[in-house]
Amino acid sequence: MPKDGKEDRREAKMDEAKGRAKEAAGSLTGNKDKKAEGKADQDKSTLKEKKGAAKDLLS
Repeated sequence: MPKDGKEDRREAKMDEAKGRAKEAAGSLTGNKDKKAEGKADQDKSTLKEKKGAAKDLLS
């Protein structure tokens, strides 16, 4: 069953929080890979948010 826009936006919020936590952990520990992974999760969150908004517009 395909996801609706609300579900995509809910997942986006979780990815955003996860990304912020990873980025903070990477900054605190000096782990550049973890920090970059956190930023990537946040970017993925932005895409999911836009996808959810587009689904809502089209439905």
